[in-house]
Amino acid sequence: MTIIDEASRECLALVVSRQLRHEDVLAALADLFIDRGPPAHIRSDNGSEFIATAVQTWLGQIGVKTLYIAPGSPWENGYNESFNGSLRDELLNGEIFYSLVEAKVLIEAWRRHYNTVRPHSSLGYRPPAPEAATPPLPASGSASLHLRPAMAAETTMH
Repeated sequence: MTIIDEASRECLALVVSRQLRHEDVLAALADLFIDRGPPAHIRSDNGSEFIATAVQTWLGQIGVKTLYIAPGSPWENGYNESFNGSLRDELLNGEIFYSLVEAKVLIEAWRRHYNTVRPHSSLGYRPPAPEAATPPLPASGSASLHLRPAMAAETTMH
């Protein structure tokens, strides 16, 4: 599951699993909403994990509107489709994952690169979230928390 901020083009989450369930959607969204606050809208396709009653009810309770694309109309979710094409061309087509853990590690590393280093033509050849790069931990082992700006008004999921 990919979750993209439509305004910044930042990939907020990339959930890797053998099968995606509505519980996975709820967990990923809950984590994002805790970190960034809920968006005004979420756009997604009509996959069973996105249209599940539990997901719709939870989003409604916290005031997030759902925008579902028409079945068979991926162009209505263009930001996400473009991201998925980049993910496929730049990583997935050139890798063989020998385990789910390996896939999660490599895909997360690619997501961080996509957000913080990779230039985007639609953003003037700048990465969507260069300030989101996590600095290394200090030698003392203590860490500080870096909060990022609130999520844009619309987010897309696929």
